[in-house]
This record gives sequence, structure tokens and C-alpha cells, in this order.
Amino acid sequence: MAPSSKTETLSETNNLKRGVASFEQAARWLTERGIEDIECITPDIAGVARGKMMPSSKFLDGSTLAIPSSVFMQTISGEYPEESDAFSYPPNDGDLRLIPDLSTLAAVPWETDPTAQVICDMHDHNDEHVSYTPRNVLRHVLDAYASKGWKPVVAPEIEFYLVKTNADPDIPLEPPIGRSGRAIAGGNGYSIAGVNEFDELIDEVYDFSGAQGLEIETLIHEEGAAQLEINLNHGDAIELADQVFMFKRTIREVALKHGMYATFMAKPIQGQPGSAMHIHQSVVDIDTGKNIFSDEDGNESSLFRSFLGGMQHFVPKTLVMMAPYVNSYRRLTTHSSAPVNVHWGHDNRTTGLRVPASSPEARRVENRIPSSDANSYLALAASLACGYLGMTNDLIPTSATEATANEGDNDLPRGLLEGLALFENDKELSDLLGEEFVGLYSAIKREEFETFMKVISRWEREYLLLNV
Repeated sequence: MAPSSKTETLSETNNLKRGVASFEQAARWLTERGIEDIECITPDIAGVARGKMMPSSKFLDGSTLAIPSSVFMQTISGEYPEESDAFSYPPNDGDLRLIPDLSTLAAVPWETDPTAQVICDMHDHNDEHVSYTPRNVLRHVLDAYASKGWKPVVAPEIEFYLVKTNADPDIPLEPPIGRSGRAIAGGNGYSIAGVNEFDELIDEVYDFSGAQGLEIETLIHEEGAAQLEINLNHGDAIELADQVFMFKRTIREVALKHGMYATFMAKPIQGQPGSAMHIHQSVVDIDTGKNIFSDEDGNESSLFRSFLGGMQHFVPKTLVMMAPYVNSYRRLTTHSSAPVNVHWGHDNRTTGLRVPASSPEARRVENRIPSSDANSYLALAASLACGYLGMTNDLIPTSATEATANEGDNDLPRGLLEGLALFENDKELSDLLGEEFVGLYSAIKREEFETFMKVISRWEREYLLLNV
């Protein structure tokens, strides 16, 4: 995971290909491509793209862009949480400014008219970063690393399902028909034939990704029916969170073009495996570029073990950021491929924390617990916060396990409210992630749970209607 000088060079080249460094360069970039419109977007708390579209000429004029602060205070269903001691609304719902990060300027290849997109940071009227917005929550954690002379290196892996289009939410989702003309079945992990069922769709995912300067390292068919996984190259945490944000948009758009849905729900189909967002993590010394997880002799360092200790101690407390919805906890069940523990092991995929076989330079920790429905910025912020607190507190991990670890008791919170109780009551996490964010996020999640509780499920009608 520690980048070589060659990797750094490639990363810099890709960044220049994908974005620009100034408005002067942006003007040339937009003119050369005949761009007429530009989407100025930012991820909300759920990771949904919010923002404004405008003519590229207005963008280059430096027009002020703003959206209401309430955009970041909505649940996934568009409702607003109740105020509490930890959360209150700004009295005037004032505007937050969209500040374009020009390094993210890229084409929008699925639009019929020449269109570009740029990811924006959120600033207040004093031109300060808004602490509770997702990109800034992650940036705050990275600043804590930088204060110690450290820089995280991450590589996300995102699983998702292709499903038939379905306009009725009461009807269960079904796998789509592939090129063979037959419904796709499960049990096709790493099947090339399974990937080939969707050759045209996958080719377009690669084409659209290339047009945006996004790099896919590998693509595989997972265990579920029409369940795919995309692995991204390792790099800077903000850049990789941006890429996941853009990949999700891209894959959804390509699927729609091919008459399907792409879903990143953690558990979209009953009886099928859930979808994860595994996060590979290492940390390098900013001055030397060396992986601090390995000592001078190439052995596991004390910082590596403390990072693991922090993951074991704090992951249950941040689970609501890695498994953010009631559906997320349907994935985290025993006797399934999903982890239900914070054990760690060398190349052990039944543990929540896996240490892949690697050279000392590439020593890393794979967090297998986050689900693919998580906001990439918040999942990375949470995971890296756990490791950071482990290293700064010299936490000691358990011994590595070689046993099958996902068939015993569930060591993780079993639901959203249990996870929230742990999340809200840890001062170290609150200090690192920001009290304002923790209060806001908790209020949103509690309101989402209350909304869910108003829904009567099929299970209740099936087993309670005539039996109780």
C-alpha cells in the first residue's frame, strides 16, 4: 500500500488529466471540450450528490454558488430530525457556499450535451470549512494524521448488485437477464462467465470511467446473483472518497442506459449475500514516504499493532458511519460471508479486520465491515479515526486468529439504535470527528429509524396477521 515514486508520478499524472489547478486552466479545459454546462456538486450526509447546474460561462465569471444549510440536515427520505441538546437548526437556515475543487473537474459522459462536473467544498459566510459536511469531516481526520507527520493511504473495494427495474417498492428485487437470455443465478464468485453476461454494460462503465479520469484496478463477479465488485487503485483518502462518489453516479447511470438498476443497498435481495465497501488502509511517514506499519527490519511495528488495537476498540462505536441504515444490519449476520466481529487475522477473510499477505512496504489493514451503502467520505473518516486513536493511545490488539471467526456470536451492534448509543457517548471520537457533526448525524439517524418504524413489513403481515 505504501506508494512508490512511480505510483506517485502516475497519481499526479492522473490528477492533471482529471482536473486543473486554476480557473485559467479550467477555462481552457472547458473551451477545448466545448463544455456548455457544469454541475457543481457536493455529497450530502447520505452521499447523494447535491448542488447546482450552470452555464460554463457563469462558472468562469466567478459567480457565487450557495445552497441552504438544511440540505445537510435531511434524512434519506427527505425529512428533518427533531432538535435536541446535541443538535439544533441554525435560526435562519443560511446559505453555505460551494467552493469548487478544480482538481476534480471532469466530464459527465452520460449527458447528451457537453457537460462537466466539479466537486465542491462547503464554506460558511466567513469562508471557513463547514465542519459537519462529509468532505470536511474526512479532511479533519486527515489533518489530525498530518499533525503527527502521517498520511493515510487507502484503497476501497465497492460491491453492488444489478437488478431488474422495479417501480413498486413492495415487490422484491430480482436479478436481471444477462446476454444469455437467462436470469442470473448466485454462487458465481470470480466467474468470468458471470462478468461476460454484462459485457456491454461493463465496457461502458470502463469508457465512462476513463472519460472522467477514474481508474478501475479490477472488476469481478461476486457471490450474489449479478453482484459485481470494483477495486480502486490506492491513494489519497480525499481523492479516493471522491472517486467512490463519482463511481456510484457512473454505475447507476450506465445501468439505467442498459435497462437495469444498480443498487448499493447493503442487503437488497433476501437470501443473497450483502454488499460491502472494504477499505484497505496503511499509513506512511510524510517526510520519508515509508510505511509506518513496518519497522526497519520489515516486521510489524508497534504503530501497526496500535492501529489494529484502535480498530478493535472503536469500530463498534463508529459502526453507524460504516453501516448507516436499518438495512445495513441485515448484512451483518452470523453464518454469512459478512464479518460480525472485530477479530483480526493474517489473510483471514472471516475476520472483520484482515491483514493481507504482502511485502513490508505494502503492509496494510483491510476493514471488511463497512457496507456499500455508506457515504465514502464518512466511512473512510470513521475507519481512519479508529486507527488514529489506537496509535495515539497505544492501544494493544488481541492476538491474531486463525479460526473461522464469523460463525460465533455477533460482536457488533445489532441495529442502528445500539450503534448510536455507542457513537454518541465517546468523547474522543466526538473531539476527532467534531461535536457538531456527531450531534447532527445522530439526530438524522434517529429520525430515519423512527420513519422506518412506521412501515409495516411483509414479515409482520405474514406471521402476525392471523396468529396473534
